[in-house]
Parts: sequence; C-alpha cells; structure tokens
Amino acid sequence: MTLAEPNSVQPAAPSDTAGTLLTELDAATAGQVFGPGDTGYAAAFAPFNLSTVHQPEVVVVAADAADVAAAVGIAARAGRSVAVQATGHGAAPADQETVLISTRLLDTVTVDPQARTATIGAGAIWQQVLDAAAPYGLAALAGSAPHVGAVGYTLGGGLGPVARTFGLASDHVLGFEVVTAGGEIVTVDARNRPELFWALRGGGAAFGIVTSMTIDLIPLATVFGGGLWFAAEDAPALLHTWRNWTLDLPETITTSIARLNLPPLPQLPEPLRGRAVVHLRFASVGDEAEAAAQLDRFRTIATPLMDTVGRIPYAAIGAVHADPVDPIPAADRGIGLSDLPEAAVDSFLAVTSPAARLPFLVAEIRLLGGAVARQSAVPSAVGGRDAAYGLNAIGALVPPIAEHVPGALEAVLAALTPWSSGGSLINFAGSTGAVADARIQRSFAPEVYRRLVALRAETDPAGVFAASARWSVLPVD
Repeated sequence: MTLAEPNSVQPAAPSDTAGTLLTELDAATAGQVFGPGDTGYAAAFAPFNLSTVHQPEVVVVAADAADVAAAVGIAARAGRSVAVQATGHGAAPADQETVLISTRLLDTVTVDPQARTATIGAGAIWQQVLDAAAPYGLAALAGSAPHVGAVGYTLGGGLGPVARTFGLASDHVLGFEVVTAGGEIVTVDARNRPELFWALRGGGAAFGIVTSMTIDLIPLATVFGGGLWFAAEDAPALLHTWRNWTLDLPETITTSIARLNLPPLPQLPEPLRGRAVVHLRFASVGDEAEAAAQLDRFRTIATPLMDTVGRIPYAAIGAVHADPVDPIPAADRGIGLSDLPEAAVDSFLAVTSPAARLPFLVAEIRLLGGAVARQSAVPSAVGGRDAAYGLNAIGALVPPIAEHVPGALEAVLAALTPWSSGGSLINFAGSTGAVADARIQRSFAPEVYRRLVALRAETDPAGVFAASARWSVLPVD
C-alpha cells in the first residue's frame, strides 16, 4: 500500500474558489500567476519530459525566494498541495488541486573563485554553472545531461560522468536556502537544521522547496573523455570486454556502456542515424596516455562508427554521454546491480538485442564504486550508493510504440533482477508509483528510511509537498 502523505493526513478540502486563490497569489507575489483559462498557462509549466501532463489549479512563476515562500504559505492555508518545477526533466504530474511553483527564473549563478564555491539558484541548469566556473579552472559535478536543473538533480544524489573520482553532486553541497511547508525561508547546512541538511542530500524534494544551494567546486579545467560508437553486431565482444575491464579500473576513470536504438532523425550524425548501436562512454582525470591506452582494446575488437574521445574542456562534459537536448516524451526505469558476472552480461545482451524487438531508446550499464561508494564527509541520506553497477533503461513515448515502452523497460530490468542490489538512486528509479517507491525504499538502509519518513512527518505533517516528492511513503516493517 502506498500512502499519499507521510503520516496519512490528507490536505484539507479546498476552501475557496480557484479565482480567489489565484487573486490572492497574484497579489502576494511579484512573479506572474496563471489559471487554466489564461494565455501563457501551459507555457508557464511546459516540462522537458513531454509525457508529464500538468493540470494545476494555479501556476506561480516565482520571481524570487519571497514569491516561493508566499505561494507555499497561501497554498497550505487553502488546503492545496504544492508542486515545484524548474526544467521539468523529472517532474511528477500536478493535478487540479495543486499550486505549481515554477522556479525557472531563479537562475542566478555566482562563483567565488577564491573560496572555490558556487551559489546556484533553483532555476539554473548545470551548463550555466559549468560555464561560470570554467574561466577559473573550476568544475562542478554536473550530470551526463548538463541541461538538467542543478538543484533537483542534486537532491536525488547526482551521479555524473566523473563520479567515481569525486563522488556524487550531493557530497559537495555546503548549504541550502529552503522554503518550509509553513512558508518560512530558512538556511540549512551542517550547523543550521542539520537533520534537514542530511535529508535533502539524497532524500529528494519532499522536505521543502530549495530556492538556492551553495556547493564546493573542484580544480579541474579539462578531462580526457568522449565516446566510442560501434555497430550493434559487435555488442557481445564489446560488452564482455567492458565487463572484464571494469573489474580493476582505477578511480580516475568513470565509464558506462549502452545499447541504443536511434531514430532516423536528421539532427543525428549520419553514421548513427536510424541504427542500433553500442556506445561506450568514458571520462578520465588521470594520465592521458594511460587512459588512451585503456581504450585501445575496444578499437581492436571493432572499428568505431564514431570516435569522439579526446581532451575536452570540463565545461563540455555533456559530450561524454551526448544525451538529447530537445524535449521528448520519455519514460525511464533503473536498478542497482550488486554484481555483473558474465551471465548477467549475457542476459543484458539477449534482452537488448535487436532480435528481441523491445522498443527502448537507451539501455545502459554504469560502473559505480570508487568515490560513489564512500559516504560524504558530512553524512547524507543518499541511498543505493553501495551498488557495484547501475542499470538504466529509457524509452520514447511516441506513436506507435508508446503503449509498449513501459513494459519493455521493465523487461530490461527483469532480465538483470537476479543481480539486483534491490534499489536505485532516486534519480534513476523511474516513473512515480508503487514500483518506483519500492525501489527507492529498498535503496535506503531500514534505519535511514525510517529517519526520512519521520522527518517528512515532522516537517510537513499536512503533506503540502507531497506533489513534489519523488517517492511516497511505504509501510515500514
């Protein structure tokens, strides 16, 4: 059974009309406010993931943190749930009794090169942070897709292309500015509200709305990285070689390997367009000659269709995975793997083979371990970091395959379930619902999950932020 709120207390029934609520929010905030009949309503919350269907009662495009606080307070008093969205990569749908707060205008990024820190607004994407830090030779732990919102990504842990060397993005957070369920703006760090600081780093967005965060930066100007793209028929030799290679890789190297079924789109490079391919992703912060030699074994197996590996500015780290930058309707699923024996590789090859005809876009195995497996200096709530590998599958919800995609993604995960660690990092658990909730719960140690549940009940007893949560509370044994 999945409970809608952390303590089973449902928000009060709506106490006023939508028009009254909109008027009150409009009067109390500097940003724009929209109702369903207004021009600009849909544009105000258009998500990157086009499969997310929002129908909020009111949308508030916050101009600053004070707008967020005012909107939360008014919504809570009116008995409404509050959802929050920056880019909309992983947003849950907001229903007709929800006030949706867009933080996309809170996109200021300030870098302190002497302190090696950055303060990042809730609406900023990672590419903004990368570009702001680059002139100082500094780097932030962005994900594989730098157009993702920095704050939302970090609240789920944040696994990026150099994670084995430097850990998760959440490990490098110094503090947050947070709006509580009572509409109060508070500072949260290791000394101020330490329990909330612990939960926000890896526990997700159910504890408050983060309006900004401060992170430490890493002195790193360039990386040696990119991708090797191969034809699908070379997959068996490549996957088994990659698996053996990862057994003793140094922490200076982070890598993953994926099978992709690419559509015949003109924006794709001609060698990849409309093909089933294997993509080896690679990033090294160690010796370049040694790292280059590591990849030669794959080039001897088959001639790459494309080879993009080289010395690149760290601000171009998105080139390693080359994720899509245009909005698409998508679904995803993920689990951690405690091991990857040869039998697991064979299962992955079979279920993802073109012969299996499963309509997925990407099926990827990421090597974890290294700094990913180590707790941060200030302990956090991140779960799932003990997995040796991560499995992630993504599909495009487009006709005529849309209805078959969710089942296909589950089939990919099921094939490797015998080697599952039981859970998943929040950002990789997939679509909301009972299955994703169970995966997330199993990612946390039982005592950590109980602690998170207790804090949700304490900080948001009425479930104001239930619509923002990436996981619903499940009964604790």
